[in-house]
Amino acid sequence: MNPISPTSIPLERYRENFFGLGNKFYFNYGGQGPLPRSALLAIQQSYEQIQQLGPFSGKVNTWIVEETERTRRAIATELKTPPETITLTENVSVGCNIALWGMDWQAGDHLLISDCEHHSVIAAVKEIQRRFQIEVSLCPLRSTLNAGDPIATLASYLRPHTRLVALSHILWNTGQLLPLEEMVQVCHDYASDRPIRVLVDAAQSVGVLPLNLTELQADFYAFTGHKWWCGPEGLGGLYVRPEAGAELHPTFIGWRSTVTDSAGYPTGWKSDGRRYEVATSAYPLYAGLREAIALHPQWGNPMERYQRILALSRLLWQKLVAVPGVTCLRTQPPEAGLVSFQISPQSHQQMVQFLETRDILIRIILDLNCVRACVHYFTLESEIDQLVAAVQEFTN
Repeated sequence: MNPISPTSIPLERYRENFFGLGNKFYFNYGGQGPLPRSALLAIQQSYEQIQQLGPFSGKVNTWIVEETERTRRAIATELKTPPETITLTENVSVGCNIALWGMDWQAGDHLLISDCEHHSVIAAVKEIQRRFQIEVSLCPLRSTLNAGDPIATLASYLRPHTRLVALSHILWNTGQLLPLEEMVQVCHDYASDRPIRVLVDAAQSVGVLPLNLTELQADFYAFTGHKWWCGPEGLGGLYVRPEAGAELHPTFIGWRSTVTDSAGYPTGWKSDGRRYEVATSAYPLYAGLREAIALHPQWGNPMERYQRILALSRLLWQKLVAVPGVTCLRTQPPEAGLVSFQISPQSHQQMVQFLETRDILIRIILDLNCVRACVHYFTLESEIDQLVAAVQEFTN
């Protein structure tokens, strides 16, 4: 089997870019991707550059400004949006918190969250509910995994006083790909006087889907560089739609977010994505993320990479459903690189530990009592065979 091969570079040779794949069978891309050699080298060289220039000097400051804007442009180009819409963050959770806490919540406002969101978002929503006495309800998207209409389900849970809908583009636990553009449109069209804003957890979509955030029209799209982009941990971003940014206030504030007068006194906010950035960051990570982003097109364009992910996840799903005692959550082939399944009657935790003794890495998903395996476009078919064989060995 050789699904989608747009490049003449042999896959085994291409995988040499990721030295972390050399001694394991890796299926945890949804948690963290392996760092390319070129990214690690760029990070090291950036740290050395800072020491040579400063580390605190006018030259370093100029270098930091240039690195920051180069990184912002690289992200924006990949996501097809203007650079000024991008805020640099540490991770998805920070991006979601910027949007959640930046709204002007009033008692009685309604926040709708799907029943498949990550616990980081759930915890933040609970605290906002406590502090501002807003109403929070769950939209049952989990029930639409194999049947049902997520668009109609969402529409039926909206209310006249709904201010924000929080959901994921690809659900981290089931792997379901939501029809996000249509769902966003339902929210924006619900009331003529004030559109319902949409916050998207994009942890599992950036680096997987071909994306055009300008066309997608989501108000807030929080993502990270360390999962499917295979960048360094500790660097991500938040897209803020210009129409929504006018009403989103900064929560954490620092010198990067403000404009100042001639004496350095803050007089207002930056008008672009820097408005939500705070202060000193691990700037050498910026070069690492740019190198990671630049590597993937060497194999294929975003659609070609996504099509191979689909082909490989279908292959894994087909092989797993054929194993006695294994039940995949989806009854049809996956729509992304996440394949979640259950075994009976053995312990999922024991199976994860069993697989790790064979250098096969997957993870457990507690809230659905299942395990999740992730395939990337550079996953080998032989790796899938190894995983399925080990699952079959454990279940026998």
